[in-house]
Amino acid sequence: MCGIVGFVDFNHKTSKQKLEEMTDVLHHRGPDDSGYSFYANSEKNIGLGHRRLSVLDLSKHGHQPMSYEDLEIIYNGEVYNFREIRLLLEQEGYDFESDSDTEVILKAYHRWGIQAVDQFNGMFAISIYDRINQKITLIRDRAGVKPLYWYWKNNLFLFASELKSFYQHESFEKVINKKALGLYLQYGYVLEPHTIFNDTHKLKAGHYLEVDLKSKSITQQVYWDVIDCYNKKPLDISPTEAIDEMERLFKSAFSYRMVSDVPVGVFLSGGYDSSVVTAILQNSSPEKLNTFTIGFHEKGFDEAPFAKEVAKYLGTNHTEYYCTQHDALEIIPKLSEIYDEPFGDPSSIPTILVSQLAREAVTVSLSADGGDEIFAGYNKYDLSLNYFNQFSKVPTMIKPILHWGMEKIDPKRIPFSDKIFNFETKFEKVKDMLVANTAVDVMRYGSQHFTDQQVAELLKEKRLILDTNFNKGVLIKGNDQLHKMLAIDYKTYMVDDILTKVDRATMSISLEGREPLLDYRIIEFAAQLPAHLKYRNGEKKWLLKEITHRYLPKKLMDRPKKGFNVPIEDWFRDELKEYFLLYLNQERLEREGLFNADEVIRLRDKYLSGDRENVKRLWFILMFEMWYEKWI
Repeated sequence: MCGIVGFVDFNHKTSKQKLEEMTDVLHHRGPDDSGYSFYANSEKNIGLGHRRLSVLDLSKHGHQPMSYEDLEIIYNGEVYNFREIRLLLEQEGYDFESDSDTEVILKAYHRWGIQAVDQFNGMFAISIYDRINQKITLIRDRAGVKPLYWYWKNNLFLFASELKSFYQHESFEKVINKKALGLYLQYGYVLEPHTIFNDTHKLKAGHYLEVDLKSKSITQQVYWDVIDCYNKKPLDISPTEAIDEMERLFKSAFSYRMVSDVPVGVFLSGGYDSSVVTAILQNSSPEKLNTFTIGFHEKGFDEAPFAKEVAKYLGTNHTEYYCTQHDALEIIPKLSEIYDEPFGDPSSIPTILVSQLAREAVTVSLSADGGDEIFAGYNKYDLSLNYFNQFSKVPTMIKPILHWGMEKIDPKRIPFSDKIFNFETKFEKVKDMLVANTAVDVMRYGSQHFTDQQVAELLKEKRLILDTNFNKGVLIKGNDQLHKMLAIDYKTYMVDDILTKVDRATMSISLEGREPLLDYRIIEFAAQLPAHLKYRNGEKKWLLKEITHRYLPKKLMDRPKKGFNVPIEDWFRDELKEYFLLYLNQERLEREGLFNADEVIRLRDKYLSGDRENVKRLWFILMFEMWYEKWI
């Protein structure tokens, strides 16, 4: 795992020293080695920088930037099937000097061009500079496990693994994208391809970008989309056949992600996803796996005892740590450094803690993200379906009338509404869900912490809605509502919240995080399976659970899903409430000029006075304010 940085400056102002500064700020992503290439001519300056975390081929042969003929690569990630690809290339006459996947990627691109990516099974953010054709190509993996940002303005093109590299460049303009700020407030993250800044973008998952250095033009293309997987013809397959084939895919995907020249561990929560990963790997390993768990003293949030039972049954070398309010207080000031774009998921705190715990023993750790989005594990799926089905019963002619009537009502003025938890938001969500055309729309409204109306009240300037993956990509009419939600969640919540959270948390302490359930073969097969094999007779993740029960007793696993949540409601009533008073104050908010200060103070004081206000909404604003102070 590594960090990559690059620029093309047609103004001839960016120096090699600046390249080194932009690269070395990513030291945490690659503490083992650094490399820089700098080119200057009459037309432009070009820089490529790399920070290396050595995982495969620990020798100097894995050094980057790496060149072959007129191609030069910098790369972050792992291509797990590189040995198979290498054999194909050797049959084509290619020789290899290293045992690294970097050299395989470079020579695969030399042989097959951009089509080489179709053979890559892994997580990656790749940059290849073609010196002959004067072209830079950026490629991001299918699921979006590895991040890649780019910026283009005033004849300056920048790209990097994290935004903090851009912050080192004096010509990078840090102008807040007000539309993206609205997205952040609603979801707690900024959805791709947008970022918090104007003229700055995330390269979308499953896409590649080409910069033509002669014409100064930028083009983007999709090479893989989960929507296409769901639009394939459904498989005619029995439950037993589906279970057998998925188990085979699991074994292959999981074993791929154990390939390493350094120690590997597993994040074990005790839930089905991480348990099936651990169980299958331990079943095939003669040595004890290292497993790691974070617990909470607050019982409603604590899954550590379940993880301990699973670890004991499987015989892993298990380590657990209980996250306290004191731990949170130590980590909170670091969040804006680690997440250099506003990020509001509070489970980043225990994710950072479990990463720190694992890093004491291993350099690589597997997690089990993606299981809920692939196999229908979240409660929001059946809730959204239920709401959609109920609202579908309302006559079409009546819906707009009801919606119009609700728009005329101020929920704050409804008697006793302050006694109902989060009433204002619930009222606005029901109003929007009433006219939703699909279960995806219902899920989108349900996922919002601030509705469109509330964001309009919260921000000073008028906000226009951005296009996101929530309204991109269409499933064929024959696809059911559940599959539509799974496909969109894979392209939104998973990549922009879950994977962002894990990448920044693990890389902040130089730990490589791997995602075995995000092997593209798993989603391509799962997407073609009937929905009833995932959500079956009210049982979520039925298929994945059936596989798990082949390795772990059902009585050990059969318990309500908790999720990886944090008890900030309890914590903020005590020491942490000081953060609200410090950062959410009238003077600061008015000086920044982004928020309607009176509305923020109203929400803050409502919560601090003991009313039942959604603390996550205040957390989102707090995280933005701490980020703003750090970087702006």
